[in-house]
Parts: sequence; C-alpha cells; structure tokens
Amino acid sequence: MTSMNIHPIVRPRSVAIVGLSSKPGSAGHVLLGNLLRGGYDGAVHLVGRSGGVIDGRTVLTDVSQLPEGIDLAILMVPSEAVLDTVNACVARRVRGAVCFASGFAEMGEEGRAQQLAISEAARAGGMTFLGPNTLGYYNYVDGFYVMMVEQVLPPRLDPSAGPAMAVVAQSGGIGAHIAASLKARGVPLSYMLTTGNEAQIGLAEMLEFFADDPHTGAIVVYAEQVRSAPDFLAAARHARSRGKGVVVFHPGRSERSQAAAQSHTGALAGNHAAMQLMMEHAGVLMVNSLEEVVDLGQLMLRFPQAPTGGLGLVTASGAMCGIVQDYVEPLDLELPPLAEAQAEALRAHLPAYTPPRNPLDLGTLIAWKPEIIELGVAAVLADPAVGCLLASLPMPGPEAALVWLKSFLAGQASSTKPAIFVMHNEDVPLYPAVLELAQRSGAIVMRSPERALRALARFTRFGRIQAAVASAPAEIRLPLNDLPTLGNGTQAEWQGKQVLRKLGIKTPEGALATTPNEAAQIAAKIGYPVVMKAQAATLAHKSEVGGVLLNIADESALRAAWSQLYANVARADATLVLDGVLVEAMGERGLELVVGASRDAQWGPILMVGLGGIWVEALGDVQLLPPNLPQAAIIDKLKSLKASKLLTGFRGTPAVDLEAVAQVVATIGQLMLARPDITEVDVNPLVAYPSGKGVIALDALVVTQ
Repeated sequence: MTSMNIHPIVRPRSVAIVGLSSKPGSAGHVLLGNLLRGGYDGAVHLVGRSGGVIDGRTVLTDVSQLPEGIDLAILMVPSEAVLDTVNACVARRVRGAVCFASGFAEMGEEGRAQQLAISEAARAGGMTFLGPNTLGYYNYVDGFYVMMVEQVLPPRLDPSAGPAMAVVAQSGGIGAHIAASLKARGVPLSYMLTTGNEAQIGLAEMLEFFADDPHTGAIVVYAEQVRSAPDFLAAARHARSRGKGVVVFHPGRSERSQAAAQSHTGALAGNHAAMQLMMEHAGVLMVNSLEEVVDLGQLMLRFPQAPTGGLGLVTASGAMCGIVQDYVEPLDLELPPLAEAQAEALRAHLPAYTPPRNPLDLGTLIAWKPEIIELGVAAVLADPAVGCLLASLPMPGPEAALVWLKSFLAGQASSTKPAIFVMHNEDVPLYPAVLELAQRSGAIVMRSPERALRALARFTRFGRIQAAVASAPAEIRLPLNDLPTLGNGTQAEWQGKQVLRKLGIKTPEGALATTPNEAAQIAAKIGYPVVMKAQAATLAHKSEVGGVLLNIADESALRAAWSQLYANVARADATLVLDGVLVEAMGERGLELVVGASRDAQWGPILMVGLGGIWVEALGDVQLLPPNLPQAAIIDKLKSLKASKLLTGFRGTPAVDLEAVAQVVATIGQLMLARPDITEVDVNPLVAYPSGKGVIALDALVVTQ
C-alpha cells in the first residue's frame, strides 16, 4: 500500500481517453468535455477504433500509437475488452488507469476471476489502477473532473477556505450525494473519489493519500467492504497522527444489507460489530446513517478534537428545554448543571425571572437584547463540565436572523468546543445572507434540533472512546512460556482451566479423575460437597446430556454419581469417549458473568463481557471490547451493561469486585494478542463476589487452530 502512487490518477500531467466513440454526445465525449471545461491544461490523447478528429484533436485507432509514459488512461471500453486494454497500456508504460466498466466481481466468481486478472496485469506492469465499476472522481484542488455525466461542474477549491474535506466511497451515487450535501452547507471539498470494485486501489490507499495531502483536513468514507483491515486501520491511524479525522459509514448490520452490498460492488460481508469496534479503537468515527455522515463529517473538519463532557443548551424556548431533556437520556448525553462561576457571570445580564442555568432559556430577551446570545453561549461553553453546545432558536426575520448568528459566532469565538447553531423551521429555506455568513465563518448551522442532538451525542461518544484508548494500559505480565501444551481444535474444560490457572485466573480446586478411586481421592483432598463434570473436547453442552452432577455430599454418593454420569453420557452418544471426570469443590454463589474472546478473520481478537450462565443467550446483554483496553475502560464498559445495577449493588446486594472482573478481561485480551493460535476463549460462568473477594471461573472453553 505504501508504495502505491495515486498521483497519476488524481493529478496527472497527461491523459489518454481510450475507447472513445465517434458518436457525438457519447459518454467519452461528455468526459472529454468535463475535463476541458474544468480547466485541465495537460496533454490529452484520444483513442477510438473509428479514428477521426474531435475538437481539433486527432483520434488514434490503437493504444500502441500512444506516446510512452502517459500518466493516466481513462478506459471507456466494455468489460470484455478491459484486460487486453490494460495490457496494451502497460506496454506503453502508462502509469495509471481508471475503468468505468461493470460486470466483474459484482457478477459472481467468473467476474471476480476476470477482475483479479486485470489487477495482476496492472500490478505486474507497475500501473496504478482505479476501478472497475467506478463512477469517477473530482479533484477540486486542480479542477480535474473525471465523470461521464454531463453536469454543472463544481468550482475549484478556494485556497483561502482552510482545510477541506475529502470524500471516498465505494458507491458513486452515495459519494456524489455526500459531496453535494457537504458543499450545500459550504463545507470546502478537496476530493470526491469513488473506488468501485477496488481491483487495486481501495479505501486504504486513498486514506493514506489523503492523510498526506496538504489540502485535506478530514476524510469521509462510505464503505461496503473493507478488503484489508490491517491496511485500513494503519491508514486511519496515520491520518489521525496527522491531525485528520476519519468518518466512516458502513452498511451491513443486517443480512439483507450485506447481500445488497455484494451484488453492488462484489463486496463480501464481514463481521460488522467487530469492524465497528476495531475502527473506533483505531480512531475512526463510525456512523449509522447518511445524515450522520454529513453532520459528523462537518463537525470533525471544524472541530478535530471530539468532546467528552456534557451538553450545554442555549435556547429561547422553555418547551425546547423539556424536549432536549427527553432526548439526551437515551443518547447517553448529560446536561450538567451550570458551574457557579458561569452562573455568576450571567446574573448581571439576566432579569430575575431568567435563572442562569443549563439548559439556559433566554426567552424573549433575544428579541430586544440579541447580544445576550453571545453572553449565554460564551458562559455555557466556558463551563468545564460542558463538552459541546447546542444553540436552538426560532427563525425570525432576515435581519434578526443575521444578528443572532453573529451573536452566536461571537460567543463561540474563544472556545474550541463543538457548537451547533440551529435555526428552526427546517422546511423554510435559510435567508441567503445567513447562509453566506455561515459558510464564510465555518459555523455549523442546522435546521433540526433533534438531528443536531444526535450528531453531538455521537461525537461525544466518539470522544469518550478515544479518551479511554489514550489512557495508560494496564501492565500485565503473562507467563506465556509456561502454558500447558494444547493440541488443535476445541480443548476440554479441564485443559482450558489449566490455561486460566497459569494466567492467574482462579478456578475451583479440583482435578481430572479417570477412575472412581481417583475421584474419591480428589474429593477427599478438596472436601465435600463436590461437583462432577464429564470431560471431552466434543462435549460442548455437558449439562444438557446429564454430564454435570452437583452437590455430591460424600464418597458413597460420589461413586454412585460416577456410574450415573457415564450412563447419562452414553445415552446421549454411545460413541463418545471421555477424557475422564473433572472433580471440583462446589463454589459459593455470586453474580454469574461471561467473558469471551474470538478471533475475527479480518479484524483480529474481539472480547465480550456480560451476564453469564443462561442469561447471555436469553438476554444478550453484552459489551464488545478490543483486546488491549485498559482496566479502567473495561470497568466503564461493565457499567454500560443494561444489568449494570447488579454489578454496582441492587436492592441490598453488595457491589461485585469490578476490578477483579476487569483484570480477567484484560488478561484474556493479552492472551489473545500474544497467542495467535488461540481462536476462541469462553469463560462462562465467571462468578463475581463482593468487592475485594475476587472472582472464580467455573467453566472454561479454549479453541486453537
């Protein structure tokens, strides 16, 4: 990826349009017109079977007639001719090519094989290849527009506009929609590029290019598949290291959405939850709608530092105060009370009937004292507990609207915290002067308070994730060289518990017995009552076949239980051969949790924690975590469970030992990072006891490859 040269694609010094039709108004003619109307002043060569002259330019009849070393070949040929054309371009040392043709990976395995052959031919010839199945792209910096659709071309980027937004999408229609929506808000754009099927150039390569582009300040990505997770995450981290935010919208949370993506660009469905987790951990802001793409993209460009505090609200409506209170709770966004210093700063400017608080209702004051908007915005933003601000005001006449926006901008001027100015009546167009001021000042002006709240809540969630990632990770020294030898595949419970004990995770006292006499000796050593569990790697659900017997009180009961257990297993599967029987001390009751880990083929190890026992399947109340999250952040995740009250003390029950639970989660995460041969770990239940009394793993599953 790092050696991929994108410049011949987006900033070529010479261009050849290959496959140009002689028919006026054809796609090739439109594309040529877009290039020239955009102001492209490099060398332009034309190739078409019919030859002739177009606009004074000679049309060559074969690629072999082109001069060597052209930067970019724009391929207008049908799908069946693409491979031969790529080979011909390689022979003329063309440095880059873009292909619009469809009919490749999105059509199935045969098309995927054709696409692979094209990619290999381009790569072998040292040619950078964009497509196939791309809609094209805009380079707003240089006015280089590669599109087959005739349209009003956008203006070039104004260098004085400051950092601009780059848009990269695997869908041409969605990329164009995002770009148009951002431009309508006055957001400056540097590039809009659609990658199509990504035979060679993909999202990761474009992220890497934009990360180093001096005109780009933030990047919006629409992805239907991330073809190389390591490359994408590395590029995203590189962009973040350059101070550039990355916003990603990836459909595919549903099976139908995944199927639609595959039929569109040949994208193969992946694990959406794993992808979202690891992207966020790498500093990518994930969104779930096109609205959020536009809103969060604009926020990220204007405010690179995401907030972590609560919401400040400045309004002129008491009703809006109540509406916002209803909204913030399900959005996990708080309205912190206004600090006394900020309240005191406002009292001198507010009448007695207008209390200085958050939310701040300025009422009718804004009509005859519009400067109060500046004072209110500045005071609320200055509160240390406030991380972002929403100013939600009615839509007045043209003159008042301009004054109110200016007052908002003056109040925001000394703060770097994200702030959105909402002017109601979203179905009524903004006044031109207001829109022009918003675009010139970089103000984020929206029309829906609900949409603004969702955007600020998502931005705050992202900021809190980044703060957790940035906190110092726990130092865990694992005795990885002393782990028991594990074979391939699923390990029996007794083997999994050997691994846990070596990692310092407590399990019940006990051992594996292969005869009734051994079982009696183990029980005598650890003390009655005991539990007996049938042991075999292929026996996944022991209790369902009668393979777990509890509360065995003495040796006589133990020997009877031994016979009963083997009989139960034989009834379920007469061919099953047991390793033996695990004899363990009965544990004390506590809160049952589950801690799991699995290795996703694309995204690597993912951890899971939640209520254990049968509740993990019945309720699905779990949190997903990356494998290297600090213990403090793990505890925050535990407190995010719907059943978190059970962890922190509920109706007389004591709070459980969250530090001990977090230690187990962190240890499992470190194990997954250090041992790539382990594909799955499942500790269920992990029984948690009151604070200071630790945890114990009652069952364990380890799977290796």
